[in-house]
Amino acid sequence: MHKHDDPALKARVRAHWDREPCGTRGLDEPDPRARQAQAEAERYAVDEHIPGFARFSESRGLDVLEIGVGAGTDFVQWLRHGARATGVDLSPNSLAEARARVAAEGHAEAPLTVADAEHLPFAAASFDLVYSYGVLHHSPDTAAAIAEVLRVLRPGGEARVMIYHVPSWTGLLLWAVHGAARLRPWLTPRRAIYEHLESPGTKAYTVAEAHALMRGFVDVRVETALLAGDLLAMRPSERYQGRVHRLLWAIYPRGLIRRFGARLGLGLLITANKPI
Repeated sequence: MHKHDDPALKARVRAHWDREPCGTRGLDEPDPRARQAQAEAERYAVDEHIPGFARFSESRGLDVLEIGVGAGTDFVQWLRHGARATGVDLSPNSLAEARARVAAEGHAEAPLTVADAEHLPFAAASFDLVYSYGVLHHSPDTAAAIAEVLRVLRPGGEARVMIYHVPSWTGLLLWAVHGAARLRPWLTPRRAIYEHLESPGTKAYTVAEAHALMRGFVDVRVETALLAGDLLAMRPSERYQGRVHRLLWAIYPRGLIRRFGARLGLGLLITANKPI
């Protein structure tokens, strides 16, 4: 499941995000500024922990690298708060969306580059902070991508990374839909995530596995967080437009999960530092 570098898989991952850059589903505003406002209102209403985890407001004067900018919703926050921000993404279409939003905010010179997280085009010790939210589990060799985060950080610099968690509500939902409901009960939640969550080959990790990925870092902290998929709080994709899916969206016990279910959140929020 935890594959090494796989060019064919990586091409499929790129194609997926080129078709629908992360954070653009259902956006109906053509103007880049209005589109950004709509995107961030929805993103931070659903995943309300992001600003506290990212700590955009503490980034003034820092050299920040965001790996996997998607449509640029978080990336714009770094610029607003005075960071010297650089962004990379595997998907050219995602970067086109992000560039339009950045330019609309008056930051036309912010560097946004197509790059592979497993082979970052930066010298060692280039950044004070590396941020990557919901991205590195899509890379065929996630361990190599984490090693690149460590390499490009300056001594004492901080990584803030979210990767997917198992067991999680999202994994259980995908198992129910693609395993149990299709008479494939042997399909594990981890495999269901791999085959059916977002781009092909999406991985998920236990808390212990997340700590293992961060070997080489110090002061590693890992917390779980409920994400939109755990709460069915996002717009359903085309594959989930059937009558049964609409019923599930309507009756889903979001309040109970918010109150009691955070330990099974899909998000693993990881903060860690490079040794001095």
